[in-house]
Amino acid sequence: MPEVILVEAVDRVVLAVRDIAVGERIYTRMLGREPSWRHTDPGGGTSHLVYRLTNTSIELIAPLDGGPWGRVVARHLTEKGEGVMLLYLVTPNAESAVATLGARGLSAIALPQGEAQYRDFHRRWRNVMIPSEFTRGLIFMLQEKLSPPSSLPLSPLRDGVSDAEAISALDHIVLMTADAEIFKRFLGDQLGIRLALDHSKPEWGVRQLFFRVGGVTIEVVQRLDSARAPERDHFGGLAWKAENIGALRDRLVREGAEVSEIRVGRKKGTEVATIRPPTMGVPTLLLNNLPANAPG
Repeated sequence: MPEVILVEAVDRVVLAVRDIAVGERIYTRMLGREPSWRHTDPGGGTSHLVYRLTNTSIELIAPLDGGPWGRVVARHLTEKGEGVMLLYLVTPNAESAVATLGARGLSAIALPQGEAQYRDFHRRWRNVMIPSEFTRGLIFMLQEKLSPPSSLPLSPLRDGVSDAEAISALDHIVLMTADAEIFKRFLGDQLGIRLALDHSKPEWGVRQLFFRVGGVTIEVVQRLDSARAPERDHFGGLAWKAENIGALRDRLVREGAEVSEIRVGRKKGTEVATIRPPTMGVPTLLLNNLPANAPG
């Protein structure tokens, strides 16, 4: 029988923010791009802003008055503050995903079809909800796309910003946990995402698992010293791909962002720079892969 593919890509990373306008200013400057999509959902009680990049999207979500989804976002902001709230993963078929996950020991629920309109773009989807007790309190959703990719256009460059000065893709998202084995089972065995590397780095005091899908890496990090484990698991930082880290950093500094000097990355053959707050509660890194023949 052919292999069942449950997850094809990271659809989007969702950030909970208190003020959508503030978040838009910060992320439009950071990415060097205008939003692809915006809408409000009075019934759900939320306001949304999406930037579609080449390998995933970043969505900002803020609560409005009332609504069940707005209450979830408001509770997250009260308990955990601003930052990454949930991860959407693309699945080819919602009903099939529920059946396959059930056979793999994970109960999930296919929700009714959702849809939204922005200008001339109409999006339709079907979500699969995974109970957070299987994921140590973190929220993961699967989404089946029922409309073509063109229904969510790529984020256009801001006026005056070149491709070299902008962010076009996500390199990885970090997940901090006190139990990496839970996520090895969930992401690897149950969702079927490829585990590219599982190693411990005593010099850094961590165990790292790297799951790769659709050009994005999900990095699971567990402290080797249990006394330093997080009080509760949480999504950590985002590392953005920089095609020209010097040009990107210079543009951000000119526009008033505080960015560290460029330094050698922990991963061989990379250089990095840190974007300091405000980043809406998200530790943020720029990462540039050096050419294979670069010195060092």
